[in-house]
Amino acid sequence: MATLLKVNDIHVYYGSIHAIKGVSFEVNEGEIVTLIGANGAGKSTTLNTVAGLLRPKSGSITFDEKNIIGIGASKVVGLGMALCPEGRRVFQQMTVKENLEMGGFTRPAEEIPASLENVFQRFPRLKEREKQVAGTLSGGEQQMLAMGRALMSKPKLLMLDEPSMGLAPLLVEQIFNIIQELHEAGTTILLVEQNAQMALSIADRAYVLGTGSITIQGSAAEVLADDRVREAYLGG
Repeated sequence: MATLLKVNDIHVYYGSIHAIKGVSFEVNEGEIVTLIGANGAGKSTTLNTVAGLLRPKSGSITFDEKNIIGIGASKVVGLGMALCPEGRRVFQQMTVKENLEMGGFTRPAEEIPASLENVFQRFPRLKEREKQVAGTLSGGEQQMLAMGRALMSKPKLLMLDEPSMGLAPLLVEQIFNIIQELHEAGTTILLVEQNAQMALSIADRAYVLGTGSITIQGSAAEVLADDRVREAYLGG
């Protein structure tokens, strides 16, 4: 299995605060890899750094064998990486269709209709709501829209930041089913998720972030069976 993403010893600061302290991990083609950890552990900061929204002070990040530090978030998307951010962050005043079209900004214009059709097949609810203003959608629909928008760029790597946050249990199950379907269709996924049980149930491998550093790593099954993980994140 080829390594698609390799993060090596990155250090990230917010002013004088050392938020990420030497984090290293990798994602191989075709995997679901999950990063789990408590609030404030640095999960979103790690994803935002990989996506080019933050720049590490030191360390390296290679994607598809290219060094991507400092090239900017839009160019990272163009290389085949898409981030579905925490809190969904859809364009509230734009319609569902307009949001999706924004997600395809790196693709040739002639590819957009087919990409839209693919997203609508995967998320029929979005097709029903394509002319609706995104800010009027439910939380679950906005999450589907954020995921659909990320898929419009045809990513080699889809990064999902807390996709189940704030959703009812039934919708959480639906979102995780969609993640598994995307994986089965060949999408490589890096998943940050507070719901450790759900994340570990679908992932191939897992990394646990403590306060800014990796504390545990292994196959998802190994991490799920680790007493420290069970006590901290799974209720014993």
